[in-house]
Amino acid sequence: MLPTPEVALAPILPILIVLAGALASTILGFHMPRRNLTIINLVLVVLSGISMGTLWNSGARSFNGGLQADNAALLLGLVILVGTFMTLLVSLDTAWRARVSFPELDAMLMYAVTGCLLIAFSGDLIVMLIGLEIMSLSGYVLATLQDSRRSEESGLKYFLLGSVGSAILIYGMALVYGATGSFNYAEIALRVGTVSNLTPANVGILVGGGLLLLAGFAFKVALAPFHQWTPDVYSGAPTSISLFLSTVVKVAAFAGMLRVFGGALADAPGWASTLQILTAATLIVGNMAALLQTNFKRLLAYSAVAHTGFLAMALLGTPQLGGAALGYYLLIYTLTTAAALAIVAALQRSETGMEISDLRGLYYRHPAYAVALAVCLASLAGLPPFAGFFGKYLAFQAAFQNGYMWLSVLAALTSVAALVYYLRPAMLLFMPDRTPAREYAHGQRPPTNFTVGLGVAGVVLLGILPNLWYGWVANPAIWQRLAGQ
Repeated sequence: MLPTPEVALAPILPILIVLAGALASTILGFHMPRRNLTIINLVLVVLSGISMGTLWNSGARSFNGGLQADNAALLLGLVILVGTFMTLLVSLDTAWRARVSFPELDAMLMYAVTGCLLIAFSGDLIVMLIGLEIMSLSGYVLATLQDSRRSEESGLKYFLLGSVGSAILIYGMALVYGATGSFNYAEIALRVGTVSNLTPANVGILVGGGLLLLAGFAFKVALAPFHQWTPDVYSGAPTSISLFLSTVVKVAAFAGMLRVFGGALADAPGWASTLQILTAATLIVGNMAALLQTNFKRLLAYSAVAHTGFLAMALLGTPQLGGAALGYYLLIYTLTTAAALAIVAALQRSETGMEISDLRGLYYRHPAYAVALAVCLASLAGLPPFAGFFGKYLAFQAAFQNGYMWLSVLAALTSVAALVYYLRPAMLLFMPDRTPAREYAHGQRPPTNFTVGLGVAGVVLLGILPNLWYGWVANPAIWQRLAGQ
């Protein structure tokens, strides 16, 4: 007779609060303006964050360890909620112009966030897969929500390639289960830790499963050569949706990778050597492709690919050092990218974004936005004293100290190339524009202003005082328990 599952409400409460927002948007959308639903969801996101705070150091678990609210889950969950909060704020201003201002937008966003939190809180591969599919299916709908050919094309590419990635990931899970006899992270880590006790056939199955899991996750986070969907989806979807996909969804996918490769399969052979090759390819492809872009929104899409490479370097470090680097970098990346895309959403005349040349002279029309965008670009480039510099330093340190010296050198070289495509638009912002006055979509709006201010303030403050966040994520005890042991 199967044991009765241990069901505790506290560790699943943050997820249930977000799910309540998704259900409310689905039901109340027939009776309430979309703007009111967005405000309700903003309040629920804050309440979910507060409930996470009450769980700090509790180590609460539910469903026999299938879902765990350890400190790593709480830190990553808070980053997910920060990105969600900024997305909802931007959508208050821009959804109507993108022709997606209807309740389904909020419903799909909150369903996707529910899946993202399930990934971060997962204690076994089954819960992680459920969260991944909820997140992915909602993301496919969000990408196609706008009634336009560009949006439909981007969503179809996202769906087709994302489905292939999910199938590969599920196949990998099946092989890992066949090799270890368990879906639970802690039990997998225990069996992998005694890999010498596995038969040669099981070791081969374990290596194959780990590599397929890596390929599946590579689709989700956009590691080269599995990144092909990224520029088309990010540039084709409404900008507020691109903001969500490039921050919240990426954070959740990296949370899943950290759970699997920093915890369950940390001692498994094969995946680390493959990941370093994928990381190197991502750094080269992302940065070199960004150099060739003329559309600013598409440039930010390839920038997201390049930063995926830097984030993946943290996974190559030890769980303690790499986990801390990833936790810090993900928050900085979320704040910076969200603020930059919020400015694009506020100023663009259409959802195709702006040409880089359109940024010329922005300082003389919208000085606050120009300064804020310059700060974001400098942080993305990794220039001090902004937080992006410390984030890249931590990623380099994690990989270098774990023996990946050649990859750290390559990352430093590609960072120099990145200076070109980040600083070129940054300089144009402050150059006088001798052409007739350029038209921008509309003036500044309070929710967008708050989003930009939050992102810029975070990037500057955490660059000058990094320990405000790094002091929390640098605790080795947080990342030693990734597998739930």
